[in-house]
Amino acid sequence: MSSRAVAPVVVAGVSGSGKSTVGALLAERLGVPFVDGDALHPPANVAKMAAGIPLDDADRGPWLDAVGERLAAGSVVVACSALRRAYRDRLRAAAPSVRIVLLDGTRELLGERMAARAEHFMPPALLDSQLATLERPAPDEHVAVYDVAVPPAELADAVLHDLEDA
Repeated sequence: MSSRAVAPVVVAGVSGSGKSTVGALLAERLGVPFVDGDALHPPANVAKMAAGIPLDDADRGPWLDAVGERLAAGSVVVACSALRRAYRDRLRAAAPSVRIVLLDGTRELLGERMAARAEHFMPPALLDSQLATLERPAPDEHVAVYDVAVPPAELADAVLHDLEDA
């Protein structure tokens, strides 16, 4: 565990990519708090998603601001979909030192993971809308992309290594 201050980290990706699992492991390795961005959604957003209705930008705005406030508060790892560049830019505006990593995988693997989850508000039916919303990071964003076919502990180790080398 680290006792030094570390830049805030966003573990991004569509639902089922392992953001919460990898994010929690990474936070443990860094010795910083972990926040699941889903916990920062207002109840209306959760209800909308649970009903199988995708969020729009108006829904996401206050949520992204809440995530940005948490990132700006200091060393933390936050699991947050951050699917579009505009969303990632909004988080960077709130916390300029934030490091963003994207967990990426095939539609088949992501669908299998979502179908296997119990008691999660995000139904597998919304996976396609999430994949359609996902804007792959441009090179100037400096977002590291990781394949979710790799086991979560290995992913957390790889992200940690890359963050330490940066």
